[in-house]
Amino acid sequence: MLAAGDSRQPEARRALSQLCEAYWYPLYAYVRRRVKNSADAQDLTQAFFAHLLEKGAVARADRARGRFRAFLLTSLENFLVNEWEKAGATIRGGRTVKLSIDLDAGESKYRIEPAHTLTPEKLFERRWVTTLLEQVLARLRTELDDAGKVEDFEHLKEGLTGDCRTLDFKKVAAALGTTPAAAKQAAYRLRKRYRELFRQEVARTVADASEVDEEIRRLLAAVGE
Repeated sequence: MLAAGDSRQPEARRALSQLCEAYWYPLYAYVRRRVKNSADAQDLTQAFFAHLLEKGAVARADRARGRFRAFLLTSLENFLVNEWEKAGATIRGGRTVKLSIDLDAGESKYRIEPAHTLTPEKLFERRWVTTLLEQVLARLRTELDDAGKVEDFEHLKEGLTGDCRTLDFKKVAAALGTTPAAAKQAAYRLRKRYRELFRQEVARTVADASEVDEEIRRLLAAVGE
């Protein structure tokens, strides 16, 4: 986040683009709950990212806010108010930004969201956590794939976010061609690495490492609400 917000650093724009590409869907889900028309929601989301990247909004952010998640939501809320207050403003066909995001896929994902009464803000927080966990799982799978152990990931991933004791280590051992004891040890290592990557991913979204534990508590609380 610090790199994304410091316009003096050459990697600033790239860092911000990476964060936006990773966490665009929670923002789209928020806009979609506020806007009935999917095309307008897509245009507004696209325009918001253009605003962030072209106007240096992150560079002007108060570092005391700390959490990139909170900054994004506040910025998006302000942006939407400004857009809606523009008399006769035409949203569609406006600003564009080069990001690797698939808004059509986002709409498809939104349409299969389970029915609930969550506010747009609560939905944003829930989807932020879900997206963060998806990022962590993707990083972990890539690491194991690079190490030639992608099969370990496929057979042990169910124990990453739940109780490892629910895994049938005899069955896993047979699939991996090892012993139940070795499979159990592999599950322990995988779970440990998952937690490390989880902390690293959270650290990307706060201003200082001292804020990681508090942000994790906030994220877990958001899921439990």
